[in-house]
Amino acid sequence: MSVAGVGKIQVLPGEVVSRIAAGEVVERPAAVVKELIDNSLDAGSTRITIEVTDGGRRMIKVTDDGEGMGQADALLAFQRHATSKLRSEEDLLGIRTLGFRGEALPSIASVSKVRMVTACRHEPVGTRMLVTGGTITKTEEAAAAPGTQIEVTDLFFNTPARRKFLKATTTEFSHLCQIVQQAALAWPRTQFRLRHNGQDVLEYSPVSSLRDRVLQIYGARFLKDIIAVREERPGFLLEGFTVNPVRTRAGRSPQDLFVNRRPVKNATVAHAVYDGYGGHLSKGQHPVFVLFLAVDPDRVDVNVHPTKREVRFADQDMIHQSVRQVIRGALRVRSEELGMPIPGDSRGEWPRPGSTAAGEPPHDSMRPAEQQTMAHDTGRDDRPTAMAAGEPTQTYLIGPGCEVIPMGQIGRTFLVAQVGSELHVIDQHTAHERVLYERLWRAWQARGVQSQPLLIPEPVDLPPHGATILEEHLADLATLGLELESFGANSFVIRAVPALLGQFDYSTLVQDLVEDLAQWNAASSLETRVRPVLASLACHGAVRAGRALDPSESKRLIEDWVEEGLPMTCPHGRRVALRLPAEELARIFGRA
Repeated sequence: MSVAGVGKIQVLPGEVVSRIAAGEVVERPAAVVKELIDNSLDAGSTRITIEVTDGGRRMIKVTDDGEGMGQADALLAFQRHATSKLRSEEDLLGIRTLGFRGEALPSIASVSKVRMVTACRHEPVGTRMLVTGGTITKTEEAAAAPGTQIEVTDLFFNTPARRKFLKATTTEFSHLCQIVQQAALAWPRTQFRLRHNGQDVLEYSPVSSLRDRVLQIYGARFLKDIIAVREERPGFLLEGFTVNPVRTRAGRSPQDLFVNRRPVKNATVAHAVYDGYGGHLSKGQHPVFVLFLAVDPDRVDVNVHPTKREVRFADQDMIHQSVRQVIRGALRVRSEELGMPIPGDSRGEWPRPGSTAAGEPPHDSMRPAEQQTMAHDTGRDDRPTAMAAGEPTQTYLIGPGCEVIPMGQIGRTFLVAQVGSELHVIDQHTAHERVLYERLWRAWQARGVQSQPLLIPEPVDLPPHGATILEEHLADLATLGLELESFGANSFVIRAVPALLGQFDYSTLVQDLVEDLAQWNAASSLETRVRPVLASLACHGAVRAGRALDPSESKRLIEDWVEEGLPMTCPHGRRVALRLPAEELARIFGRA
C-alpha cells in the first residue's frame, strides 16, 4: 500500500522527455540528415550541401540557400512543438510540407551539440546559436549568407547506450547515402552535394526531368531495363519507372516509392505493384521501380510514424486498384510491343480469385487494408535457403549409375527425361542452380573456390551506398572466387569470377550481391553470411529459363543433378522437379 499523499505517477523532467522524443525521431546519423534536408527543402532551398565525418557519428553539417530565419524564429526553432508549418488542428488534415511536427531540431539538439548559423534574405545580419544537450548556450549576431547552416557534432554524447548501438562507419554512411539519394530523386531541380571525411562522394546537379535524375543516380544501364509509367486521374497521379518484365531481379533494390514527394514504405502500394506484374513475375524474382504517387493531401495521413516513413490512405481500395491497373497497363503495352501477351483472358482481366502471382498469397481475397501486415516491404528479401525450405533432410536416390534418357524440352524451360525407371519434368534453371550451389559450397568449405580471370575486366557502377558496402567486403568476396577492384568513387572492375560459373551478366550479379552483403554483419555465423552469397552466385551462373538446350546439354545437366543426390529445391526454396515413378504411371493408366 502506498504512503498517503505520495503518488506513484510522476511527471518526467523536461530533459528526459526530450531524450525520449529524440529516441523516436533520431535513430542514427541518417535520421538527422533526413530531418535537416526536409527542413531545407521546406525552406525553398535550391542548393543543399551535406558534409559528414565518420559516417555522421562525429559530425554532420547541412548548408542550404533557403529562406533562413531571423533571431526570434531561430530561438523558437529549438523549442519542442514549435513549427512554422502548422497553425491549427485542421492543418493536420492536409499536410503539404515534409517536416511539420516541430520535433526535429529540439530532438536532435537534446542528444548532440548543435551550431546553427542562419540569415534571412535582405537582412543585414544573421544569427549564430550554440545548443548543447538541448540547452541554448549562446546566441549572437553573425555575418552569414542567406540560408541556414546546421552543424551537429558528438551525436548521442549524453546517451551512451544509444551510441553503442550505432553500426560501423560504412554501414551508417550507407544509410546516409540512401537518404540523400531519395531526396535527390524527389527534387530533381535541387542541387545536392555530399562530402564524407573531406572527400566529395556525390553531386547531383539540377536537372529538368525525373529521367535525368534517375540517370544520375542509377546509371544508363538501369534506364535500359525499365519502362515509363504515367497515369493521371482525379485526385490521383502515378508516374515513374518500373522494370521491364523480362528484367526482374532476385534482389529488391531499388524499390523507391514516394507519396507527395515523401519517401515512404507502404504495403498497399507495394502489393499493388507486385499484383500488377501477375504472371510476369517468377517466384523469387522482384520488380525494381522508382514511383511517385501524388494524391490529395487531405486523403492521406502522414502522421502515423515518428520518422514519417509510413503513410495511411483514406481510400486504400482505390489506391490499390489504381496502382495495379496502371502497372498492369504499362506492362501490357510493353508485352504487346515484344510480342509476349500478358497472362489473362481475352478481356485483359486480373487473375481470378485464388490465383497467385510470384508465390504471393492470393490477393483477390484480401483487401488492401488487411495487406498492411504483409511482408511486401521494400527492404531485403529474406528468401529461405534450401536447408530451410521444407526439403527432406535426406534426398531420395534412384541408385548409383542410373541411366538418364532426355526426351525433350517444354517451352525452353522444363526438361523431360527418364531417370532410372522414373519420368521426370525438371526446371532447367533451378536444377542447375542447385548443382552450382552445392559445388560452390563444398569448394568454400575446403577453402578452395577457384577463380577464372576475365580476359576483359568488366566495369560496374553502383550508387554510393552500394559502393560503400561493396568496398567493405571486397576481401570477403575474393574468398568466394569473385575478385573486384575499386576503380573510382563508386565504380569497380570485376577481375575474376568463380571458375565453376560460366559467362553471364556479372554486373547485375554484383548489384544483387550488395543486398546480401548489407546483411553480412548482422548474421549470426560465417556460414549464415556465406550461404545467401553463394546462392546468388549460383542463381546468376545457372542456365536461364527460355534457353534452348540440345539433348547432350540436357543429359549432362540432369546427370549433374542426379550426382548431387537429386535435391528437390533450389537454394532459394523453389521446386526443381516433378517425378513420376513407374508404379505411379502404371496406376494412372490402369496397369497396376
